[in-house]
Amino acid sequence: MSWLWAPGYWLGRLLFLRVLGLVYLVAFVSALNQFPALAGERGLLPARRYLCAAGFRRAPSLFHLRSSDRFARTLAIVGSLLAAAVVAGGVERLPLPATMGVWAALWAIYLSFVNAGQIFFGFVWETLLLEAGFLAIFMGNARTVPLLPAILLVRWLLFRLEVGAGLIKVRNDTAWRDLTALTYHHETQPIPNRFSPWFHRLPKRVHKVEVAGNHLAQLVLPFALFLPQPWASVAAGAIVLTQLWLMASGNFAWLNLLTIALATTAFGDGVLGRVLPIHHPAATHPPLWFTAAVLAVAATMIALSWRPLRNMASRDQVMNASYNRLHIGNTYGLFGHVTRDRLEVVIEGTDDGDPGPGATWKAYEFKAKPGDVARPTRQVAPYHLRLDWVMWFAALSPLYAQNWFLVLVYKLLTDDRTVLRLLGTNPFPDRAPTYVRALLYRYRFTTPDERAASGAWWQRELLGEYLSPVRLEPAAASTGAAVPTRGETMIDDGRG
Repeated sequence: MSWLWAPGYWLGRLLFLRVLGLVYLVAFVSALNQFPALAGERGLLPARRYLCAAGFRRAPSLFHLRSSDRFARTLAIVGSLLAAAVVAGGVERLPLPATMGVWAALWAIYLSFVNAGQIFFGFVWETLLLEAGFLAIFMGNARTVPLLPAILLVRWLLFRLEVGAGLIKVRNDTAWRDLTALTYHHETQPIPNRFSPWFHRLPKRVHKVEVAGNHLAQLVLPFALFLPQPWASVAAGAIVLTQLWLMASGNFAWLNLLTIALATTAFGDGVLGRVLPIHHPAATHPPLWFTAAVLAVAATMIALSWRPLRNMASRDQVMNASYNRLHIGNTYGLFGHVTRDRLEVVIEGTDDGDPGPGATWKAYEFKAKPGDVARPTRQVAPYHLRLDWVMWFAALSPLYAQNWFLVLVYKLLTDDRTVLRLLGTNPFPDRAPTYVRALLYRYRFTTPDERAASGAWWQRELLGEYLSPVRLEPAAASTGAAVPTRGETMIDDGRG
C-alpha cells in the first residue's frame, strides 16, 4: 500500500487545512451576523417555511430540528469555535477519528446553513467550501502520512473550478474572447474594492494582458496540476498569483482565499519548506480502515465527476450547479457574462405625508454596495456581505428580487432592527419612514480630474423608478389586506 502514500505533501496538507479552517471561520462569522435577518424566524426568506416545503430529503439541514434564531446563532458559534481550533492547530493533534469528526461537524453545520439559506447562501463559494470541507474529512491528521488519492481529489476540485470558469467565459461572451472583458469588469463587478478604480484605469493593453493571463491560469495550467514536480508546483504558483491579483482588484468573498488553499496541495514540501521552515513530526502510516475510507471516497468522487465533466464539455454549459443536496461533485463557473454598465438600486425613504415632488427623500446606505457617490469603495473580502451581493443581481433583473425585495421594503417600513443591522446607515434612526421607494441608476467611476474637482468616487445617471413609493396602509393591520389609495403601492401591515 506504500504507493498510496504521499509523504512529500505533509506541509501542503497542513497549509490547506489551516487556510480552509480560516475560510470556515469567516463563513461562520458571516452566518452568525447575517443568517437571522436573512433566513431567520422573521427574516427576509424564513428558513422554517422553506424547509417545511422542501423536506429533509431535498434540503438536509439541522434546522429541521429547530429553526429559531437562537439555534442558528448557537450553530454558528459552535462552527466558529471549531474552525478557530483548526486555525490554531489543535484539531490536527487529535487522534485520527476525532480529527475526522471535527471536520465532519464543520461540514454538516455549514451544509445546514447553505440548505436553509436559499438565495442568500446560493453563491459559488458556498458550494465550493462544502465540497472542499467534505474532502478535508479524509485528509488525515498531523501524525499520519498524507494519502495520494486525498491530495489528488483536492487538485481535481481545483481543476474543475478553474477549467469550468475558463470555459464558461470563452463560450459565453465575446469580451473574454477578444480580451476586452476587464475594460468593464473592474467597474461593474458586484462589489468593487478600494483598488478597483485604479485597476479600471489601467491601459487597455494591460487589461488584455490580464485577460490572457486569466485564460492561461484557467484553461492551460490546471492540466499541469497532475504532472510530477516541479511542474505541479509551477502551475499551483501561477494560480496563486492569479488569485492574489483578483484579491487586490475586487471583493469576491472567500473565493480567492479558498482557491489558494486548494492550490497548496500541489506544492511539494521541498518548495513549501523554503518559505515555511516548519518542523513536522515523524508521520506514521495511515491505518487500514482510513486508507479504505479514502479509496471509497475517491471512487465515489470519480463517479460523481461524470456530470460536471459532461457539463464542461457541453456547448450549453451551466455556470454553477450542485447535482445533489450534499453539494459534492459540483460544477463551477464564474462571470460567464461581463456586465458592460453598472446598475444600482438605491432605496430611499421619506417621513413626509405626501411622496410627491416636494417630498424629502433620504437614502439607505449599504455596508459596501455603491450608493452615495462621495463614499469610497472599500475592502470587505474575505468577509461576505450577502445582501449587498444580491442587490447587485436585483439591479440586473427584478426577477432575481421578486421573492425578497418587497419583504426588505416592508422591514424598513416597520423599522425592523435586525434587518437594519445589515445596512450601513439608517437615515431614520428615531422612527420608520412613511414611504419607501427604489430608484435605478447607472454608475461609473469618476476620472482622477473629476474626483479632484468634486471629491466623488462615482458619477451616476438616473434611469427611472425601480419601485414606486410604497407605504403601510393602517387599515391593513386590522383587515389583513392591503388598501391602496391615490394610486400608490401599499404593503400589508398584517403580521400573519
